[in-house]
Amino acid sequence: MSDFTGLNALFINTSLKKKSSESHTKLLLNASANIMADQGVAVEMVHMLDHEVPPGVYPDMTEQGWARDDWPMLWDKVKAANILVIGTPLWLGEESSVCRGLIERLYGMSGETNDKCQSIYYGKTGGCVITGNEDGIKHTAMTLQYALSHLGYTVPPQADCGWIGEAGPGPSYGDELDDGSKAGFDNDFTKRNMTIMTWNLMHMAHLLRDGLPNKGNDRRALDGIDINHDNPEYRS
Repeated sequence: MSDFTGLNALFINTSLKKKSSESHTKLLLNASANIMADQGVAVEMVHMLDHEVPPGVYPDMTEQGWARDDWPMLWDKVKAANILVIGTPLWLGEESSVCRGLIERLYGMSGETNDKCQSIYYGKTGGCVITGNEDGIKHTAMTLQYALSHLGYTVPPQADCGWIGEAGPGPSYGDELDDGSKAGFDNDFTKRNMTIMTWNLMHMAHLLRDGLPNKGNDRRALDGIDINHDNPEYRS
């Protein structure tokens, strides 16, 4: 068994619910976070709407005219985390506006580098959790995982999970049903994918404890690089 102690995981809930206690997405995030905590990972949960985080792609939006920006404080948590899990509800088949704002702010830090002069996100791993009452889990996971990968996160296999109820109005994840059960809690597909995602994130974070080699991705070494566009003959 791998030893996951010493790893840090940050779960960011981008629900549109002002109060985190009313968020259905938080319930599925909690299920993943509980597995990690049981394995010795230090877990922290952030509800984005508990903070004032303006949209934008700059490290501190107060320098762009906003009166307040809590992102610099949240950024310290992101930077310290080996694992980032983004949770979002679905609206019209897409991630929430709050989630899109988070991606923008993550992008705004992409100019920073680690001590190997790689993207600051190198050596970190990321995944996503999605809930809702409409189609779009795989589409939204594709969008979020591409964004994380492009920024420098390592996305392990099957690093997403989600739950959607019947199309249209109906119970959300975790709502109490007439028989006293909780909507989605007994869904084998969701439980299986959530478990696989969680363990793969921990396994990958464990493998990346020392980061990635910087051969070929050291930004300093790539300044002014000259690419050879000749067509050599390749021989077996």
